[in-house]
Amino acid sequence: MAFSPANRKGTLSGIIFVAIFAAAATMLSNIEVIKSLGISPLVIGIVMGIFYANTLHNKIPSEWGTGITFSGKKILRFAIVFYGFRITFQQIAEVGMSGFMVSLIMLSSTFILGTYLGIKVFKMDRDTSMLTASGASVCGAAAVLATEPVLKSEEHKTAIAVSMVVLFGTISMFLYPVLYVTIIEPSTGFLHMTTQQFGIYVGGTIHEVAQVVAVPASIQGAPTDMANSAVIVKMTRVIMIAPLLIVLGIYLSMQAKKSGKEGSKVSLVIPWFAVYFIGMAGFNSLGIVPQNVVNIINEIDTFLLTMAMTALGMGTIFSKFRGLGLAPIYTALSMFIWLVIGGFIVTKLVTAIF
Repeated sequence: MAFSPANRKGTLSGIIFVAIFAAAATMLSNIEVIKSLGISPLVIGIVMGIFYANTLHNKIPSEWGTGITFSGKKILRFAIVFYGFRITFQQIAEVGMSGFMVSLIMLSSTFILGTYLGIKVFKMDRDTSMLTASGASVCGAAAVLATEPVLKSEEHKTAIAVSMVVLFGTISMFLYPVLYVTIIEPSTGFLHMTTQQFGIYVGGTIHEVAQVVAVPASIQGAPTDMANSAVIVKMTRVIMIAPLLIVLGIYLSMQAKKSGKEGSKVSLVIPWFAVYFIGMAGFNSLGIVPQNVVNIINEIDTFLLTMAMTALGMGTIFSKFRGLGLAPIYTALSMFIWLVIGGFIVTKLVTAIF
């Protein structure tokens, strides 16, 4: 046990060690240049953690390892639950059926496509494929972190998935404003989208929440309905991580039962933290908690997520990546192409119907 009398001191030291790294990552993310690029402290945290893992990891007491593991597992689940304070059911209702359907179609199709291509076409293992697909289909690094406990995967596989999210999410952040100005802009673009349609397209297809926020902000003269639609649709995708993980848990249980010995008992894998996440979002929807308190909760939650991401990076040693080759990049690139092109088509069709 992490907090048994024998391990307590080492565990606390490890947690404090991770928290120091997370605090540094948070400070770096607030530097103007980094902030303008939409790079979240989560991403900076994993980069710092990976750097430490491959340079200085032998310089600290081994007893601290339990604290690092605790930060990457237990603190993570706690932080995912309180991520629900970023969402209200009212926000989801505001965007209407079109935003909901775009979110649902893009999430499910991207996850299935990424998992299939990763396993069947590019010959990756199941966990890396599903983690990469989760990050692209839902909400980037946070979705990868939320999916990892359900799969019970190794830390380096989670780091690979996060790396793919960072790479293609960053490309999206710079690509979408260019697409809007050149070929999508309502009055001149030959692919023509209204500002609200483009907002739905952005929210339904870009990886990270911060990247979604950055796209309308980088388009000169972008109206508020573009930014609002983008964020609401994105948060609709975020809340869908809970049903996705529950369905995934049921699927994994069925697969385990199918491959196991006849008569063996297989427990149903339900990620309760995902259920609690929905409950927290529902509680937040009641408006009982003052907004200034919610803002403080969200800041603390971001720090806890940064700790989890940093701890993840600390368990990532490059030697574990050997043998994977370019398969993760091919898988993530395929999903990226689907999100950009398929997402445009889906958004146009759905908004025309609803």
